[in-house]
Amino acid sequence: MSQKPAIPKGTRDFLPADVAKRTYLFNVIRSVFQLHGFQPIETPSFELSSTLMGKYGEEGDRLIFRILNSGDKMKKADLQALEAGQLPKFASSLSEKALRYDLTVPFARFVVQHQNELSFPFKRYQIQPVWRADRPQHGRYQEFYQCDGDIIGSDSLMNEVEFIQIVDSVLSELAIPSFTIKINNRKILSGIAEVCGEEEQLIAITVALDKLDKIGQDGVVAELESKGISVAAIEKIKPLFSLQGTPSEQLNILSSYLSASEIGLKGIEEVKFVIDTVSTLGLINGKIEFEVTLARGLNYYTGAIVEVKADNINMGSICGGGRYDDLTATFGLSGMSGVGISFGADRIYDVLEELNLFPKDISKGLSLMFVNFGEEESLISLRLAKELRLNKIDCEVYPSSSKIQKQMKYAHERGCNWVAILGEEELKSGQVALKNMINGEQSKIDLKDFVQEFLNL
Repeated sequence: MSQKPAIPKGTRDFLPADVAKRTYLFNVIRSVFQLHGFQPIETPSFELSSTLMGKYGEEGDRLIFRILNSGDKMKKADLQALEAGQLPKFASSLSEKALRYDLTVPFARFVVQHQNELSFPFKRYQIQPVWRADRPQHGRYQEFYQCDGDIIGSDSLMNEVEFIQIVDSVLSELAIPSFTIKINNRKILSGIAEVCGEEEQLIAITVALDKLDKIGQDGVVAELESKGISVAAIEKIKPLFSLQGTPSEQLNILSSYLSASEIGLKGIEEVKFVIDTVSTLGLINGKIEFEVTLARGLNYYTGAIVEVKADNINMGSICGGGRYDDLTATFGLSGMSGVGISFGADRIYDVLEELNLFPKDISKGLSLMFVNFGEEESLISLRLAKELRLNKIDCEVYPSSSKIQKQMKYAHERGCNWVAILGEEELKSGQVALKNMINGEQSKIDLKDFVQEFLNL
């Protein structure tokens, strides 16, 4: 018995109509990046494991898809590490390469490798798939596209402002009616850890805080306790869970909270500049909010952290990004600050589907199909089709002289706008019957004038 075909969980097939919608989405994102002077690049779908590992935190590393070594390289497996229970070391010996987890770390590697070929600050955008061994669920896939933009080689906060404008422009052009751009700063989180006396536990604190909207206050407290955060520190952190008010009011409260932390106050200053500048310039449809618990859990962020959610939609973040000062240093190039944003194309696609926001004419169907009545007729149809294609008209000739009902059914299923009928009777009269598949009307056109007449429709 043959096995029923299937695809792995967390992946999807895309039918032609789906691809048309995704192409529309990518084109909107691409056009906005280009309007802001960004240039396109591409990187390999897989990288050396050493390039990726250790850049996303402990949880991120567990979600990286490793590629098993092949051939003689399998003999290099570290069996002693396996016997000693050192599973990460054993796994690394089995896998020299891994599928990329995001586009930012590969971009940092790209910048270091090609630094002599780039002009800085370098503004890039990249639209390619990434892979994460995450548990598949609504809006969360194991293979998905990211649409990234980065500015590297500049520490100006105007870059953060520009990215918020880009997000606002893209989502507004896609007609998403309401969305919230949340911003925080890693320096503020560092300041919180400092005033709590837990500087060495910054990562544990930020990872836990980032889960507040998923596991609630009690869940965050439980996770902090499990990571060894002191009771006194947790009591100092708890008031942050209910921080409310306008961004300005929240930042004023935090200024008092972090008065003893120089780095924390620096983070507040940076966030205030970005929010004030964005507010002065104005947004199209989006609104900007400060969110003190926003962390995103990625180790490489050093400044601003941004996350975007569509309002009134049961979906996770649809965009995210932030400032990173030290990422290229891990590849040997220091002093190269960068900031970037990533559009979660697959989640945005789902939002557009849920809200029925894709343009109605996005899949226009085939412009014209010639019915096939036999060898002589189809040869003439092929000649006409060639001329039409030279004039950028998409068309095709049905490949065989099947029953007319079958051919018309195919034309209907393909969404053809017109059907050309060139049979024995039409050949004798020197005409082509042209049927409008939308309203059913039919007309006759002289064969010698058919191409020009069709171009004028």
